[in-house]
Amino acid sequence: MANSTPHAETLNPSAGQRHVYGLIAEFEDAHEIVHAANEVYEEGYRKIDAYTPLPVEGLPESLGFKDMYVPSMMLVAGIFGGLMAFFGLYFLLRYDYPMNIGGRPGFPWPMYLPITFELTVLLSALTGIFGMFAINGLPQPYHPVFDAPNFDRATSDRFFLCIEAKDPQFDLEETRRFLEGLGASRVSEVELKK
Repeated sequence: MANSTPHAETLNPSAGQRHVYGLIAEFEDAHEIVHAANEVYEEGYRKIDAYTPLPVEGLPESLGFKDMYVPSMMLVAGIFGGLMAFFGLYFLLRYDYPMNIGGRPGFPWPMYLPITFELTVLLSALTGIFGMFAINGLPQPYHPVFDAPNFDRATSDRFFLCIEAKDPQFDLEETRRFLEGLGASRVSEVELKK
């Protein structure tokens, strides 16, 4: 697909300049949006997102979504938390403040396990929460797609697929024709307010 306008982000109609965030297609059925997402991904678009009123099985895979970052961050944080707890207790009870009460061994490692487990889970969970917020750019009280026509129905009975103007393959007219050919009930421009 030819890219006639560079990313098509800025258009110059006679009324003045306006910025386009992308094109959003409205579908009435979950199966239609999964099929459309497959077609869009196969066509080579990568800056795409879907908005649905309920989880749709197969849709994340159709969009090419791979959740690698948050689980990896949680694993690293969990390992760090476990090691920090274990060796922190070891240093504390062995060197910093040793107490031999009742002839206990110098390295009672089973005693370290509950705190090691708790700190592993705590750091992993907190990293998952804050990592998800950071990667998703949350909190985000406003998004350009909120102004798309009929978008308020995305929480009740409509399914939306958006191709962003940042996509290297995005061309306003060609992308519009492509989305209309996928059976969308409506294709609308999403303006980026500056």
